Amino acid sequence: MKTCELVSAGGVAFREGGGKRQIVLIKTAAEGRWQLPKGIIDPGETPEIAALREVREEAGITCEILEKIDVIEYWFVDRYGEEPFRTHKYVHFFLMKYLSGDIADHDDEVFESRWVEPVEAVKMLSFETEKALVARAAASLG
Repeated sequence: MKTCELVSAGGVAFREGGGKRQIVLIKTAAEGRWQLPKGIIDPGETPEIAALREVREEAGITCEILEKIDVIEYWFVDRYGEEPFRTHKYVHFFLMKYLSGDIADHDDEVFESRWVEPVEAVKMLSFETEKALVARAAASLG
């Protein structure tokens, strides 16, 4: 089986209002799972630029980066092409502050985008690595 490597970037984007902090999650259209917005870094992009672009495309919002949280890595088998292949994926995640936009303005890769409190986000997220990222981001914000 062939093996490839992918590098992506995404964000833990938050907003504050009414005494509450919320994080944006997306529900993917294809798999129907809740996750953080992220995507492949395009040629010529930095991880930071890609993360901001992906959050804008998938969650419909514009943000600013506060800090890098971590780079996670994992393996999966991609079965979407003619032949399955192993993928080693690295994802650069950034803590982001919401500036503007509407979560209804997401792209068609996303079924739904939703603001949720961090405790609820940890319950909803499909991946353990992303649950840990949200917990770290929440602790960093205090």
